[in-house]
Amino acid sequence: MVEDLKLLIGEKEHIMYEGKPNKKCFIFEAIFNPLLPFAIIWLIFDGMFIGIASFSGDISKLAFFLIPFFLLHLMPVWLYLGGIIFTVKRYKNTYYIVTDRAVYISGGVISKHIQNKPFAELSHVDLHRGFFDQKFGVGDIVLTSSQRTTDDITASLSINSISEYQEVYKMVKKLQTDIYTDVMYPNDKRPSENHGYNTEYKG
Repeated sequence: MVEDLKLLIGEKEHIMYEGKPNKKCFIFEAIFNPLLPFAIIWLIFDGMFIGIASFSGDISKLAFFLIPFFLLHLMPVWLYLGGIIFTVKRYKNTYYIVTDRAVYISGGVISKHIQNKPFAELSHVDLHRGFFDQKFGVGDIVLTSSQRTTDDITASLSINSISEYQEVYKMVKKLQTDIYTDVMYPNDKRPSENHGYNTEYKG
């Protein structure tokens, strides 16, 4: 997967950072996701229903109906457990590369996908640290695109749970500011009395 990601990097691009999420934080965030309380409540409710049904009649006679019913009815629980099971595979496929031109992110479980965004298309770079991020000393860098989707929704991608979040954030922020500003306000096209943004990026 890493090699597939590196194939997208241009000949004149230079890798500034590459790495993976913190494994412990990645797994903990997968376990304690928003679906957890819903799955627990659903499991308790169905468990009580099964208990009541077992006391109200011959469970062996009801099994023909109850087993397939609860296998389907417990779908939120299976989805939650499936998400945890596939976390290891998702972690294996997740990799981040930042060059002096763009950000490349790989991921996915069954179908692998690769995202990339040139800095010229990024309008905002934000830093986010959730509960587990702070617990494990990592952080997330959220990149927002200046381009919108067909549904007029702002597109974004994230470099999640990395230990070098401070250094990478500063680096990405500087590259995004320099390149985005040079694209929006090219120095060579400004009038002579306007000295421009004077960025250090040379592309």
